[in-house]
Amino acid sequence: MRNNETLVQIVRFLTLVMAQVFILNQINFLGYINPYLYPLFILVFPLTGNKSLLILLSFVLGLTIDMFSDSGGVHAAACVFIAWIRPFVLKYSFGVSYELNTLKISTAPLSKQLVYIFSMVFFHHLVLFSMEIFNASHILLILKSTLFSGIFSVVLMVCTILLFSRKNQ
Repeated sequence: MRNNETLVQIVRFLTLVMAQVFILNQINFLGYINPYLYPLFILVFPLTGNKSLLILLSFVLGLTIDMFSDSGGVHAAACVFIAWIRPFVLKYSFGVSYELNTLKISTAPLSKQLVYIFSMVFFHHLVLFSMEIFNASHILLILKSTLFSGIFSVVLMVCTILLFSRKNQ
């Protein structure tokens, strides 16, 4: 990555962590709906970026959230998991354009962008809540938390992307 891209990634990392820790972790609607914006860092990480670096940064991101949330590593595990499956999700979301390395997520059709965001958020939340609850008898609670927190998180991520996307694209 160039220096400018590195600076953008550092600012994005810090901003998402602070927004999650100081604002979004305080929201707990109906006891099981929590918005999570920090996975957006993994979703918008440059496609040409180093994949090992992405996994390492994802671990650091999740561990940072875990330290502030006192959650014992569940965020780190969920972040590493979605960083690891990201190439597979990109492949089935965007198809040939990802394989040929001609993909720009910001210029892809909205339907494909939503498939990508929904998939990544679903996998993140499923791992997160499965490890947080860690009881197979509470599968309905895991699925309910995954679904409703996922919908809230996706709406928040799409609004953030639209708010901060460049106008000249």
